[in-house]
Amino acid sequence: MSSLITAEIKTWIGRSEPSVRFDVTRRDIVKYSIATEQRQEKYCKGDEAPPMFLFNAHQRLVPITQLRPDGLTADPLMPDLPLKRVMAGGVRNRYHRPIKPGDTLLLTRTLNDIYEKQGRSGPLIFIEYSVTVTTETGNPVMEEMRRRIFR
Repeated sequence: MSSLITAEIKTWIGRSEPSVRFDVTRRDIVKYSIATEQRQEKYCKGDEAPPMFLFNAHQRLVPITQLRPDGLTADPLMPDLPLKRVMAGGVRNRYHRPIKPGDTLLLTRTLNDIYEKQGRSGPLIFIEYSVTVTTETGNPVMEEMRRRIFR
């Protein structure tokens, strides 16, 4: 099987986006809790952020005219791949401590791996990203591993 992943594509492994600063507010936690129908009082009062609160918090906010046809922003950590159909391949989070109002967090996303597998209907390309969340002083808060599958 000839590889779809070129040497140029492999050079993307290890690239990171500049860190994004995220100021956590009680109001944002409460709004997220309402939107996701949280039931626990600590979330509803905004004392602590529920799981997935930071999902896609690293994404830039752009005008709707700058979104791709699929409604997402352009991804600066995505090489041009020969396969274009994308599917979610899973997310795994590891929390080191709760996220609280008043926290100032730094989120850094890194492209960790690109590899190919043969599926039943043809080749697949897997892209693995990590998002590392720390406090401004470097204390770990959360690690997220995310996989996308292209076919």
